[in-house]
Formats: sequence, structure tokens, C-alpha cells
Amino acid sequence: MKKHLLHELSWVKAKEYFAENDIVILPVGSTEQHGPQNPLGTDYLIARALAEETAKRTGTLCLPVVPFGVSGHHRQFWGTVSIKPEIFREYVRNVCLSLRYYSVEKVIVVNGHGGNASALLEMARELREDGMFVSIFQWWLASGKLVSDIFSPDERRHASAEETSVNLAIHPHLVNLERAVDETPRKPTAETRGVVSWIFDTIDYTSSGIFGKASTASAEKGKKVFEAVVNELVKHVDTIKGLKIEDLLPKPPV
Repeated sequence: MKKHLLHELSWVKAKEYFAENDIVILPVGSTEQHGPQNPLGTDYLIARALAEETAKRTGTLCLPVVPFGVSGHHRQFWGTVSIKPEIFREYVRNVCLSLRYYSVEKVIVVNGHGGNASALLEMARELREDGMFVSIFQWWLASGKLVSDIFSPDERRHASAEETSVNLAIHPHLVNLERAVDETPRKPTAETRGVVSWIFDTIDYTSSGIFGKASTASAEKGKKVFEAVVNELVKHVDTIKGLKIEDLLPKPPV
């Protein structure tokens, strides 16, 4: 069986892959609080698991995970590590550009943390202008459409039942479900009815770090989510593989 993880290859084997392929998968996440029941690495652990399984099924090379992200809003909870958006954006951009040296033209970023999204999208737009295509796959958006009947809206939020369930499915030894709680987020006193944007921290909304219901998590539910998301990611990777880079880059003036 061919190896599908870059860090497990020798440079000779890496050369063989890049000689025939112009695409890689890059998982990114964060190290931040996910309630008292989940590991701090939840976001990057889930992204890595999804990316590595997809890589195995599609024969696509998977890079090592980027474990830190834009997480300053969780800083009051111990152990959270945060990177400034501009530094995170430039770091991931440099990872992509370093692979361009080996003729990589397409990068599928599997993002495990919503706080990374803006920086990643800005980076993807910049690289597309420079002739490199980067797509951003966010697993919770896929699960919300593919398996919407498994969890209620209160179970799909940060550190609640959905994330906890996926953790239980892929690394149950890191989850202490007895510590899971259900917490309805409070509204900061200055928040208005959707007409003004405010920047608050997680601690302003929840004391546990959990938004919504977490106690209903289960490994069985997590396995269903994981499989559905991997299947969707496999389709995406296969689609991008089949397209020429010219079809993915900006069009000339009309």
C-alpha cells in the first residue's frame, strides 16, 4: 500500500509523487478550549483525521497538520494558543508556495476551526491571482447539509454534541464525557438586535466554553458525521484532481 503522508516519505518517494501529481491536502486547525470534556487539540485532530482518511482513499498526498490558528477569543481558557490572523495567513501561504517549487498547483485545505476562515480565504484569493488554486473545506458546513437530522442547532455549536461526538469516534481516550455540560450562551449586555457588530470573547458568552448542548454526544453519531464528511471531501478532491489548472484560475478581461 502506498504511503499517503508527506512526513512518512523519503525525498526520493516525494519526488516520485510530485512528478505525477499537482495536488496536496493540507489540514489546519487550532489549539484552543473545547469545553471541559474535549482536548485542546479538537480542531486540528478532527481536521487531520478527515484529511488523512481522504488522502488514503484518493491517493493524494497529505501534509502534516498546522496545529495553531486564530483563537484569541478563547484566550481566557487555559491552554489556548493563538496566532495573529496576518501571521497565520502568511504561514499557510508559505507552506503552499514552498510546494509550488515542486510543481504543486492545487491545495485542498481542510480547515477545522472557524476562526481561521477569513485569513484562509484571503490567502486563497491572493494565491489564485498568482497562479495557484487553493480551496477551503470546512467540515461542519458539510455535515450541516449532509447529516442535518443527527443534531439540533444547539448541538452543532462550539464544543457541543457534534464536535464531541466526532472526538468520541476518532479518539475516545481523549474525551471525558462525564464533564460535558449543557450551557445556553448568555448575551453580553452591550449586544443589540443584529444591527451592530460587536467583538466579544467566548468567556462573555459561556463559563464552560460550551455553546449549547454537549451531553447528548455519542461515538455512534460521530462516526456517521465522520463518514459523511469524508465521502464529501473525497468527491471534492477527485473533482479538483480532474480539472486543469487553467480552469481554476482567474479569467482574462472580456
